[in-house]
Amino acid sequence: MKTEANPNHSALDHPSSALRLVAWELTRKCNLNCVHCRAGADRGPYPGELSTEKCFEILAQIQKVGNPIVILTGGEPLLREDIFDLAREGTRMGLRMVMATNGTLLTPEIIARIKTSGIQRISISIDGATPEQHDAFRQVPGAYERAMEGIGLLNRNDLEFQINTTVSRHNVKELEKILNLSVELGAVAHHIFLLVPTGRAKEMVNQEINAIEYEELLHWFYRMRDQVPLHLKATCAPHYYRILRQEARKKGEKVSFETYGLDGVTRGCLGGTSFCFISNTGIVQPCGYLELDCGDLKTSSFQSVWEDSKIFNSLRDFSTYKGKCGRCGYIRFCGGCRARAFEATGDYLAEEPLCVYEPGAQ
Repeated sequence: MKTEANPNHSALDHPSSALRLVAWELTRKCNLNCVHCRAGADRGPYPGELSTEKCFEILAQIQKVGNPIVILTGGEPLLREDIFDLAREGTRMGLRMVMATNGTLLTPEIIARIKTSGIQRISISIDGATPEQHDAFRQVPGAYERAMEGIGLLNRNDLEFQINTTVSRHNVKELEKILNLSVELGAVAHHIFLLVPTGRAKEMVNQEINAIEYEELLHWFYRMRDQVPLHLKATCAPHYYRILRQEARKKGEKVSFETYGLDGVTRGCLGGTSFCFISNTGIVQPCGYLELDCGDLKTSSFQSVWEDSKIFNSLRDFSTYKGKCGRCGYIRFCGGCRARAFEATGDYLAEEPLCVYEPGAQ
């Protein structure tokens, strides 16, 4: 069966620029020292971080553009003293506020403040199936144990949480165990993030799995959809959305929201199309791993950056993509990892370097 190939790029092929997700690095301070950290975060201090008042302004500006999920992240967001004030304000505006944390700082008092601030989901990063493996990744002894204690508190207080895992050679063979652990812990979802060698992770470039392993992993992840009672999502792994459609074709299915949930209507790389990242100093980027300055919220409005950034608009125009990504019929669904392309070539519109698929293949 012939796969999609050589599309005729037109305005209809370009992704919607409707804003769906904003990841906001509210602080770069962190109590851990993770080997893969894109921010190279540590205890700080980090001068130039945005004030509470400025963050309130930015929230209002975001709300004028759309009604996205706002991911409060870091660093470690719980190290920002006004984090719950910001969460409450976003909730009051009707935004869906969620938080990404390493889980080690959760206490009964923090849990109570999470609930009253309106935060609707917590993500906890678990990068090893054992304490030794996770702690080696986080470079702080006891990080696994404290994260598990935090997850226990979330469970006892009926707070929805997901497990996030950054995949590298360090843990790829343990991923099924981490998935099973996520089920046992009571998570509602497991999101895997394929390592992008930026920030501190540049020193881990030899820890990236290769293109063939990447493909095999994503096929395995696809098969697990029907094996576990969790929502599974692959991030920084846009090929997954090609694989999903290839597998559906084999079964004679049509990819739709009814059969594939959010996977049926989303796409792989969302950077600059329906997602953006705000740094701790207010710089807007396509994503946290693609450190391109698309605008400064200290001097520009969020709406003007979102709508007028030349980088964002080029990412929304598939006719600008190069190499086999530009020729691929799955470009609307995959897009290739723009951050990985940039790190490999210096060109964020270059082809995804870790993809085995050849446009026009049978």
